[in-house]
Amino acid sequence: GCRFKDVRRNLQKDIEELKNYGTQDVFVLCTRGELLKYRVPNLIDTYQQHGICVHHYPIPDGDAPDIAKCCKILEELRSCLESNRKTIQHTYMRIYLSLTVAACLLLQLSDTLAPQQAIDSLRNLRGSGAIQTIKQYNYLHDFRENLAAHLATKDTVLRSVSR
Repeated sequence: GCRFKDVRRNLQKDIEELKNYGTQDVFVLCTRGELLKYRVPNLIDTYQQHGICVHHYPIPDGDAPDIAKCCKILEELRSCLESNRKTIQHTYMRIYLSLTVAACLLLQLSDTLAPQQAIDSLRNLRGSGAIQTIKQYNYLHDFRENLAAHLATKDTVLRSVSR
């Protein structure tokens, strides 16, 4: 069952608080099944009804985004941040996922930043539990190599289409 079945939240009040904070965009990284499990099946619609732009990228619990999905998330996240839009990531109990995405963004923004430096930076901000699984660690250490391979594949496809 749901670990928080006795916790009563007020969705309208929570979203009003986000709006008062100035939130304009939300990245929802949980699946529709998780939204149902946490008793907020209409969360995405409710965000939209309140004028918050939703970027929905369902990533199953325990997974990391594949490199194509990660690139799309980072592209949209960078666009929001470069436009000075107040943006949040929503993952419910999976903060590791949003921290993994944040670390990828740091690695993408700085060619000189080592993966361990990105991890340490997030641990300084969010505590020692940030980026703690082998899967996360490996994902971040392989990120640049996987990104380069993905971009090379994309570039090859674009060149063959334009001929």
